Amino acid sequence: MSEHMAAPVPARHRRKTGRNVLLFLPAILVAAAVVAGLFVFNLAHSYDTKTQKIAQAFPSGASRPVKPTEGPASNAMNILILGSDTRAAPLQQSEEGQPSDQRSDTMMWVHIPADRKHVYLMSILRDTWVDIPGHGQAKINAAMAYGGVPLVVQTLEGLFRNRIDHVAIVDFQGFKAITDALGGVEVNVPVGFKAYTTDMTLKAGPQKLNGDQALAFVRERHAFADGDYQRVKDQQIFLKAVMNTILAPATLANPVKATRLVDQASPYLSVDKGLDSATVGALALGLYAVRGPDVVSFTLPTLGTGTSPDGQSIVLKDDAAISAIAKALTDDSLGSYLAAAKLGG
Repeated sequence: MSEHMAAPVPARHRRKTGRNVLLFLPAILVAAAVVAGLFVFNLAHSYDTKTQKIAQAFPSGASRPVKPTEGPASNAMNILILGSDTRAAPLQQSEEGQPSDQRSDTMMWVHIPADRKHVYLMSILRDTWVDIPGHGQAKINAAMAYGGVPLVVQTLEGLFRNRIDHVAIVDFQGFKAITDALGGVEVNVPVGFKAYTTDMTLKAGPQKLNGDQALAFVRERHAFADGDYQRVKDQQIFLKAVMNTILAPATLANPVKATRLVDQASPYLSVDKGLDSATVGALALGLYAVRGPDVVSFTLPTLGTGTSPDGQSIVLKDDAAISAIAKALTDDSLGSYLAAAKLGG
């Protein structure tokens, strides 16, 4: 599932930028939950009033997997995080379930097990070749263009045979906002690069990123020989670094900093209607003991790259891995699967 005081933003601009949304981080919830009384009330009010609500996040009920009412997965939670290219058509069309020229460039399935002891972040490469209901075979990021957020949910639920409980959408600009609100984020950059579209250069190694640097870090793919593979790794690294920063005493014990974080992040969030402050608060209480090492990130295994029948460069899905992960989600045993498969970090 990131990057000052500013002049008031016109209402029309707020509505527009509200659709350019920030990644929903469980760690933000933890930060809010450790402080009591009026402070929590103010944070909840800020979250509820400043976040944007996705008009139609889910497909019709008849086409969806049934959420179990008992058993290991009944209390687990699955959150879908999407990153969208807002330079294309208005994101509002996709949020309302309409076709548009939007593409979901970043796709992450967040699984929170019933025991609330870990958070699992599974990145799905945007060029993965899958069946999109009603449209046949295509790259998975085309689902947004064909049918908006509901079709993305339907595609992924069909792939993993498990129900998605909540949805949040992220524009990469949101990473800049949260990074600046935290006063920078310490990241160990694994591969140095010069950004393809800007003059930004990052060297390999540990360093503190500001908002602009964080934005370049999570967006870049052209500079790498393996493109999106490295980009999703960098995104995972950055999200874990953000969570470690939020969970540090300097943030948790600082009401001013925590308030600034929620105030500045919330306007960039678009979430389904059920992901309100009450739901967020309940989840935060369950995750109170989660720390950086308890957040496990991995990329959905693939069979490499290939060419589609119509000549597109695609990522070939690994049906065996998908089936195993689907079963692990159903059994709420994703941690055991990752350990056996030697995945996750």
